[in-house]
Amino acid sequence: MKEDILVNTTPQEVRVAVLLQGSVQEVHIDREATRGLVGNIYLGIVSRVLPGMQSAFIDIGLERAAFLHVADLWQSRSPSGAMPIEKHLYEGQQLLVQVLKDPIGTKGARLTSQISIAGRLLVYLPQDPHVGVSQRIANDAERTQLRERLKALKPADDSGGYIIRTMAESARDEEFAADIAYLRRRWQQILADSQAHASAGRHKSPKLLYAELGLAQRILRDLAGANTQSIVVDDPTTLEAMRGFCQTYMPALESKLRLHEAERPLYDLHSVDAEIAKALSRRVDLKSGGYLIFDQTEALTTIDVNTGGFVGGRNFDDTVFKTNLEAAQSIARQLRLRNIGGIIIIDFIDMAQAEHRDHILAELRKAIQRDRTKATVNGFTSLGLVEMTRKRTRESLAHILCEPCAICSGRGAVKTARTVCYEIMREVTREARQFNPREFRLLASQNVIDLLLDEESQHLAMLGDAIGKPISLHVETLYHQEQYDIVLM
Repeated sequence: MKEDILVNTTPQEVRVAVLLQGSVQEVHIDREATRGLVGNIYLGIVSRVLPGMQSAFIDIGLERAAFLHVADLWQSRSPSGAMPIEKHLYEGQQLLVQVLKDPIGTKGARLTSQISIAGRLLVYLPQDPHVGVSQRIANDAERTQLRERLKALKPADDSGGYIIRTMAESARDEEFAADIAYLRRRWQQILADSQAHASAGRHKSPKLLYAELGLAQRILRDLAGANTQSIVVDDPTTLEAMRGFCQTYMPALESKLRLHEAERPLYDLHSVDAEIAKALSRRVDLKSGGYLIFDQTEALTTIDVNTGGFVGGRNFDDTVFKTNLEAAQSIARQLRLRNIGGIIIIDFIDMAQAEHRDHILAELRKAIQRDRTKATVNGFTSLGLVEMTRKRTRESLAHILCEPCAICSGRGAVKTARTVCYEIMREVTREARQFNPREFRLLASQNVIDLLLDEESQHLAMLGDAIGKPISLHVETLYHQEQYDIVLM
């Protein structure tokens, strides 16, 4: 089926939505404020060598010098073991390096001189002739076949090596060849820029040679392909950058690029923002009247399927089966849209017939085949739950757009007003035993004060008599329901 890719650009962020038959399937977001340096390649200058730490500080043009350990120095690898770093580096030396970790706090970036460049299907290792396969591809026969196919396609004059990525499992030879050509062109451009910088007499200054692609270009590299019908961009500058990328590396995609010129905003026209809002909700309604409940935790994600208001079908079993069938299709889409990874447990509505359970599993497996991220359905457990996994490739949509609630601290619920009332009374009792104020003044939210003045007024009066002190109540309009203060007067 044909896909449409919508690219929305503002000065602060780039958002990409992938649509299948008008339905939003994936959302990718890249924000200027949080964009990292990992993957960037620099021509750095060695500013200091530390033999005692077997490391060096490299100037790559950032506020703080970056850090390179001998273990990350490619030249140190030899059959006899790593040579001391001072045998390889000296102050003022030019060095081609790549960022492994972004600067954190007072620490500079972590570097490596073992260069790798990521493509769509392959990772290019220009300094290493090794051909490897991602550990995520577990089948030995498949690993061997992929390795042999790549070696046959590798140009004779290519001294570099490759790592075959997970998404290459079903790739055609033409796609491998295109990725090899793209990566080699990238590497040759890096070398050319490095030599040009040195020959221009700037050998004492660092230079950024390669920045990991921005989201708009990464989409062309990683997502767009033969199934892409159109790539619509709402910003002329971004469109020209993408067009230039296509002309250099992926000419077959250039004809699919076009500018959004309608008066109505691109994401409003295709209801993308509305879909993003739904994807942040815990509840997802199904067309039949049923609904799904998503709960994400650190360890796993649980999905509960409910019939809701759906009462169609000839009998109860038929109703349950139809709801579960629709749920399986919706779950596969929501996993892509929310980018949920890790262990996923699905609690379908109990089905009495084994045939129905098999059909639901088959439908779920069929639906996740559209997923670019590797996902595996393991089947029903002994408790009647479906267990599956999906590879973590990036932060989930909720982690990118949301943060834990300041009121409930991420619990997803707040204490009732009555619970808070009883906490206040216990705290007053504790403080009355330690202090001897003239009066206790309670500051709390409107709901809590209303409850203390109404249903809990008798208990509050009894507390005042027990401690022998007056208790006054005051509403703080800015307090949330769990927040309160006890002031000793």
